Amino acid sequence: MYKTPDQTRDFFRDFLPLISDHTRDEIAVCPPFVCVPAAVDTAKGSNIAIGGQNLHWEKEGAYTGEISAGMLLATGCTHVIIGHSERRQYFGETDDTVNLKLKIALEAGLTPIVCVGEVLEEREAGLTEDVLRRQCLRAFHAISGRKAGKLVVAYEPVWAIGTGKTATPQLAAEAHVLIRGEAAKAFGDKLADSLRILYGGSVKPENAKALMSEEEIDGALVGGASLNASSFASIVNY
Repeated sequence: MYKTPDQTRDFFRDFLPLISDHTRDEIAVCPPFVCVPAAVDTAKGSNIAIGGQNLHWEKEGAYTGEISAGMLLATGCTHVIIGHSERRQYFGETDDTVNLKLKIALEAGLTPIVCVGEVLEEREAGLTEDVLRRQCLRAFHAISGRKAGKLVVAYEPVWAIGTGKTATPQLAAEAHVLIRGEAAKAFGDKLADSLRILYGGSVKPENAKALMSEEEIDGALVGGASLNASSFASIVNY
């Protein structure tokens, strides 16, 4: 929950020149809903995709304050984040609502970035694998491999978000192996092998290279470090 539309335009004007020659990676920015039109307009013609931070699983209805997949598409979004840890922690998102949102996002043709991850108490209790298996099993429920082609998963160890703590590259890679295994069970080996699994949890310029050097880590879901154009560009261009 940062930046007004004007601040969003300023951000892109600073950010675009810093990554204008970057072709290696897909870059998507997911601003608050009111800033989506400004982001789409300012990023037009660049190599940056725009996404929403959330969506509702119904196409329309009496759901005051919610945003539908169709609304995101109409404003120019191509991506959407689903089940972010903060949505789970503060706003009652569950594995089952994540599943509903994933289904509607795929049906609409959006690229969903589905977030999974354990809290500190679960990590310390040795429950990380159980939590990730449960979250993946429920999120992927009743979705065919044919429909899941656009799926992206982000591993967010909740204890590492905004705390300055970061899962070691090795710990993150182990979690990604487990997630890929669950995807193989749900969708088949071919899709699982090509599935992009991002790491999210205090990603910053100082640790991006070490994290991205792990074969199992396919990209980053960047939080606070994405608010500053030069910091975000440093991660993109590491």
